[in-house]
Amino acid sequence: MRIHLTSVFVDDQAKALHFYTEILGFVKKHDVPVGESDRWLTVVSPEEPGGTELLLEPAGHPAARTYRDALVQDGIPLAQFAVEDVKAEYERLRRLGVHFLQEPLEMGPVTTAVFDDTCGNLIQIATKPQ
Repeated sequence: MRIHLTSVFVDDQAKALHFYTEILGFVKKHDVPVGESDRWLTVVSPEEPGGTELLLEPAGHPAARTYRDALVQDGIPLAQFAVEDVKAEYERLRRLGVHFLQEPLEMGPVTTAVFDDTCGNLIQIATKPQ
């Protein structure tokens, strides 16, 4: 068993696609219309195009909004992405205008930072423990 797909609820799929591809550097994998205005919209790491997909899922359901808003209010990231160098990625993303709520913080064998994905979520980046 392995993880094939996970999702983040987003306010606006077009805005999310721009942020996750043009800013974070993921690549679009699937973009299939669903209903009148939604899409089955996934992105993947360019380093693992056949790897785990991230679904940019519309946050239309009231439970999704409540859950997501509570996480943001409490400062809890919805997802974590692995990077080789948190400090370098933090600097790269800041230059692109990304708003960080937590600057790089060393916590034992890992370093983390938390940013706002502009679509209603907090996302953490972290180094893999050695």
